[in-house]
Amino acid sequence: MDNRPIGVFDSGVGGLTAVRRMHEIMPNESIIYFGDTGRVPYGTRSAQTILHYTRQDVAFLRSFDIKAIVVACGTVSSVALNAVSKEQNIPMIGVVEPASLAAMEKTKNGRIGVIGTASTIKSGSYESFLHEHKPELKIFTKACPLFVPLVENGRVNKGDIVIETVVKEYLTELKEQDIDTLILGCTHFPLLKEVIADFMGENVELIDSGAAAADYAKRILTLSDNENAGTKYFVSDDPDSFKALSHIFLNGEIAENVGNVEIATY
Repeated sequence: MDNRPIGVFDSGVGGLTAVRRMHEIMPNESIIYFGDTGRVPYGTRSAQTILHYTRQDVAFLRSFDIKAIVVACGTVSSVALNAVSKEQNIPMIGVVEPASLAAMEKTKNGRIGVIGTASTIKSGSYESFLHEHKPELKIFTKACPLFVPLVENGRVNKGDIVIETVVKEYLTELKEQDIDTLILGCTHFPLLKEVIADFMGENVELIDSGAAAADYAKRILTLSDNENAGTKYFVSDDPDSFKALSHIFLNGEIAENVGNVEIATY
């Protein structure tokens, strides 16, 4: 057993969808979560800036005695994980590999869609991984930059004309490609699963990238037997807003006692 906590980070609150899954499948694991809410979003930043932010986020988490880091951010996983993981002596688990493996397992017709932030899609990370393992796959991608702010403003429900209009605008092209599997390549996007599933139809399997990363972490890590495990939350700005949003991402649970971090000092 290894009772050290697992570090998790994201540019904001979206990574809490991975934490939610970790709570479900690894209830004895302690978690240190950091959301870089003062510098969100990462998805519109340059690769150099994302790399700089990632190193600071990792340095903060390494100030704790953690056994691994789950990078619950599609942008960081796509743009900076490969470089930063080589600088660390503990496992760093992103969302690209776990979500891609899940998609390869689910697809029947070999036509996979990927949606994410602009940086994630521009990086080509999903196409690279999927084609490396199965060159015959057909991959179709779409950047969906408005999804993150809409999720964080609570526009996530069926019947909401705003989110339904944006989903139609972004996903019509993918729907016309006859994909049977769609990777939600940003950890905010699972909050839109109901709306996206309704638009794409029952024959399209949705892959939750945050949940896939949590499942992968459980498979490869030495787990804890700590019956008193808990999660500590930290942000770089506005703990109260983070706490207020947390219940949406944590399936009703509220992140209590959110700490504030001067992340630029790391």
